Amino acid sequence: MKSRVGFGFDVHAFGTETPLVLGGVTIEGVPKLAGHSDGDAVAHATADALLGPAGLPDLGTLFPASDERYRDADSMELLAEVAQRVARHGWWLENVDVVIAAETPRLAPHVEAMAANLGSALARLREPMGHGIGVSVRPKHGEGLGAIGRAEGIAVWAVALLSGG
Repeated sequence: MKSRVGFGFDVHAFGTETPLVLGGVTIEGVPKLAGHSDGDAVAHATADALLGPAGLPDLGTLFPASDERYRDADSMELLAEVAQRVARHGWWLENVDVVIAAETPRLAPHVEAMAANLGSALARLREPMGHGIGVSVRPKHGEGLGAIGRAEGIAVWAVALLSGG
């Protein structure tokens, strides 16, 4: 059995519309992240963390912003599609670890729901013997430094461990 580690990253500036969607959680009263889809940077970074080690194209290649079918798309649905593709290539997910850098909004109250949503979207990647997927989501502050610290946007990093192949 093989194991491979994938790394995903996504960053978006805040847009003008509301609400914000992160990890499939809607946070009212906060501008959404600018992007072609719903701007869910947690789903985007997680998807790329899965696609790389499976040898598949990146998220932007699979679901290009130039394709109007993906305008305002639900990124958790795109993540579930990514999970299907990765599973078809014979991989399953051991764990995914997500770090969200945001000065605002306060994310701690939403972490549990984000982790549950990721687990649901990634359910197709459970190990064939039925073991669960480890999902962790950790928010961090920009401490006033750079674009994140000035609350101009949100950055997300994700690491995934796949087994199988």
